[in-house]
Amino acid sequence: MYGDMKILTGTANPKLAQDICEHLGCHLTNVLTSEFSDGELRVEIIDSVRGQDVFVVQPTCSPSNKNLMQLCLVLDALKRASAGRITAVVPYFGYARQDRKVSPRAPISAKLVSDFISVAGAQRVVTVDLHAGQIQGFFNCPVDNLYAAPVLLNKLSHIKGELVIVSPDAGGVERARSFAKKVNAGLAIIDKRRDRPNQATATHVIGDVEGKIAILVDDMIDTAGTICAAANVLLENGATEVHACATHPVLSGPAIERLNDSPFKSVLVADTIPLGEKIEKCPKLQVASIASLLAKSIRNIHDGASVSALFN
Repeated sequence: MYGDMKILTGTANPKLAQDICEHLGCHLTNVLTSEFSDGELRVEIIDSVRGQDVFVVQPTCSPSNKNLMQLCLVLDALKRASAGRITAVVPYFGYARQDRKVSPRAPISAKLVSDFISVAGAQRVVTVDLHAGQIQGFFNCPVDNLYAAPVLLNKLSHIKGELVIVSPDAGGVERARSFAKKVNAGLAIIDKRRDRPNQATATHVIGDVEGKIAILVDDMIDTAGTICAAANVLLENGATEVHACATHPVLSGPAIERLNDSPFKSVLVADTIPLGEKIEKCPKLQVASIASLLAKSIRNIHDGASVSALFN
């Protein structure tokens, strides 16, 4: 048996870590995080963690490299401080889109980042809606890939009418089908052709959306080019209104401007990534907290109970 549960966090998303602690009825363990004058990161665990069951909450969102390095330093510090068990809770796993070789001399970055986290000291990993499920196999330790769908669906329950769940591309069909089953709705797919990275063109709709309320479902919204183009195509094909639903609000580059100019009635995201001032700049954004979901998974792992019940 391991010792007491300890929750730590870096600077990536301290609000989410605090919310998790509130659900668990505990306090964050003190961690010193700062930078040296040359930009090197400094980390120090203030409280004793010897023999304890430690969970580090740190998404590797923007600035991705800084947050990833900070996570690895915290994990290494815990390992050297003789923590009983170390679990990395990474709600948003950066580099997940680089999960295969797309050209002859390209790296498989998701595998390399997985190795960083494992070697740094993580003995278990908890994440949410990995971009590609097979990334679980990149880690040399157990991985619990949780799904935000129940939390998001609960937040979408106010939308009344005949619904159709839409995948913005062929790769997200399984995710959209799962949503559609849960709300007993139809399924449609956008035929998307990508010319360059972060640029895509939606062409036509596969499925019946005429006269229905369309909900576009994806794992993340990055520059919002794909999902905004899909929204326009759905309206052109007879959808009465369009909503968006995604787990990870990356929202880089022109994303906020595009969402504001889009025909979306609402854009629902989870709090895996902190939105900061973006939430004020885009009135369409709505946030569903996954703190309760992560708290339950942490509690089950600590107690030695099943985590698979949270997958549904």
